[in-house]
Amino acid sequence: MEKRNTKQEGNLYDKIVKENIESIIPALMNSVLGFKVAKAEIIREKLQQTKEKEADALRVVTDPNGQRFILHLEFQVDNYLKMAYRMADYWILLKSKYQLPVRQFVIFIGSGEPTMKTVLADDGNYFQFSIINITQFDYLRFLNSNNPEEIILAVLSDFGQEKPENALNQIIQKLAETKTDQTSFQKYLRQLRVLSKLRKLDGSGQPSKI
Repeated sequence: MEKRNTKQEGNLYDKIVKENIESIIPALMNSVLGFKVAKAEIIREKLQQTKEKEADALRVVTDPNGQRFILHLEFQVDNYLKMAYRMADYWILLKSKYQLPVRQFVIFIGSGEPTMKTVLADDGNYFQFSIINITQFDYLRFLNSNNPEEIILAVLSDFGQEKPENALNQIIQKLAETKTDQTSFQKYLRQLRVLSKLRKLDGSGQPSKI
């Protein structure tokens, strides 16, 4: 039963990422990854192999100097032991299809520290990708946004010296100030409730109005 519940929770987190992906990618590129972007084109087509593979987020990014590269993001809530093989698989498909530099990041939104191996060095070959732990970023970086999809990322970030209940109340207040309609506001509160479980904030420390 515990395994089934874990899978169901993972599906809920995946659903939230897919719902918000278009709005949070620009913020991640700018605030988290530190890319200077002049243009970013969405890659919507699936990658063909023996079976189709669908990445969480793919962009053809053009920087201010006109240099182009493929940005590949995967969102992960647990420490998947074979993540390096999965990312290497994507790298081969992307490199062979687009013939552009490929930059890959796993955005870790789970609790604790990511322990996934990021390097494959076997049989004379070498492959590496980067892991970004969202909990290492100051929650104010996301809270100060006017984009509700970015604001809810604050619940996964570092609260610093702020008490969790105060930080959560600030997030709710900021969501209310974005002037979204009531239906959208309730959707974001629902997402916030689900994501707060990743920070284990759904117990006694959680404000009752979430």
